[in-house]
Amino acid sequence: MLDVNRDPRTYAVIGAAMEVHNQLGCGFLEPVYQEALAMEFDIRRLPYQREAELPVFYKGKRLSTNYRPDFVCYDALVVELKALAKLGGVEESQTLNYMKAGSFATGLLLNFGAKTLEHRRLVLTPSAKSADALSVSSSETPSVESVKSADVLSGSLSGAPSAKSADGAPSVRNPSSNLRKEVR
Repeated sequence: MLDVNRDPRTYAVIGAAMEVHNQLGCGFLEPVYQEALAMEFDIRRLPYQREAELPVFYKGKRLSTNYRPDFVCYDALVVELKALAKLGGVEESQTLNYMKAGSFATGLLLNFGAKTLEHRRLVLTPSAKSADALSVSSSETPSVESVKSADVLSGSLSGAPSAKSADGAPSVRNPSSNLRKEVR
C-alpha cells in the first residue's frame, strides 16, 4: 500500500481512480474514465484542472502546440489516463513529457483497461535530463513503496518473478540507463 503520510496527494488520486475502476470496471474508452474521475475528484474535493494547457519549448522558443495532460491535481501532480490492455514505455514517455513541459516533479499514469487498476507513479529526479531519470512505483493493489534518494525506479505489474535488491525488494536493473524496475 502507498504510504499516505509519504505522499498523501498521490494516495488520494489513486484512491479516487480505484473507486472509478471499482464502479465501472474495464472496457470503456478513456473519455468515460476521465469524466467519471473528474466527478470522483469533485466528490472527494480534490483540486484539479482538466486538460490544462502546458507549453512546449524547442531550443528556448515556445511552440504553438501545447500538451494537455488529462489532469493536473493540486497544481503539482500530472495525471494521465489510459484504457489499454497493458501499459508500455510509450505511455510512460508521454507522461514524462507532460511532467517536463509543466516542470512537474511527480506524475501518475493510470490504466483503466485491465481487470484491476494499473497505476505508475513517476518522479523526475533533480538531475533529470532525459526520460531515463525517473522513479516509478506501480501496483495492481496498493503496496508499500521504498524509494531511496539516489535510486531511480520504474515499475510494472507483470507479476513475473524478479531479482531482489539489496534491501530485499524485487528489482530488475537496466544497465543501459539510470532506470531500476521495481515490482510490488
